[in-house]
This record gives sequence, C-alpha cells and structure tokens, in this order.
Amino acid sequence: MAKISFYLFEKSPERRVQSTCRLCRKISKQHAKIWIYCPDPEVQQQLDELLWTFDPASFLAHGIDQKDAPICISAHLPTQAEWIVFNFNNQALDQVGQFSHIIEIIENDEPAKQIGREKYKTYRRLGFAPQTFKL
Repeated sequence: MAKISFYLFEKSPERRVQSTCRLCRKISKQHAKIWIYCPDPEVQQQLDELLWTFDPASFLAHGIDQKDAPICISAHLPTQAEWIVFNFNNQALDQVGQFSHIIEIIENDEPAKQIGREKYKTYRRLGFAPQTFKL
C-alpha cells in the first residue's frame, strides 16, 4: 500500500519549491527515484533552476521529462510504481496505489491549507491514512 505524507508549514514562510529541494536532497541519498508531478511550466522552471543552485556544495541530478534522471520533473505522472511522487497538482492523486510514496507539501497560507485539507479528505475517502509532519 502506498505511503502518503503531508508536510505542513504552520509557522515557516518557506515556499514549496525550497522544501521540495531539501526533501529531494534527503531522499536522493537513499537512492530512491523521485518524480515531481508538476503541471505548471512556470513552477517546473523554478524547480529546475533551484535544484541546480539551492545547495552551494552540490546539485541534484534532475531533468524535465527525463525519466532516466534520479529526479524527474514532469506534467505527467510516471507509469512505473518505484517512484516517490511529489504532487504539485491542486488535487489528490487518484492513482494512489501505483506509487510507493506520495508527498504533499502545504505552504503556510490559507488557500494552500484549504487545498491540503481537500487532498487529505480525498486520500482518507480512498482508504489511505496519510501521515502529517508539522514544520
């Protein structure tokens, strides 16, 4: 069964793209394959640039629509189950069981929190028990 994790920023003004980069750095050390599902081309570019520059000591190997890269940024969902998927879409993923882990990052503003609540309810309705991490 897929694991679903919500990261809620209750006090931090950190943006979702920064926290995604930090989590990607941590997860990639475990040699896991990361898929950032992001339908918005502008946010894809932000992620692409930040993954190169956010850590002055190194960069995270990645590419837009490069399925062979350790981190793939794409407007499409992966077709294989081995991916850890960061969901940048405003809806919960219906294909929850297809992935090993889904990560939802919720920024500290009311519209983002409302979207997060709806996603959480959807995953619960689908029979999953998401874990929540408050930051």
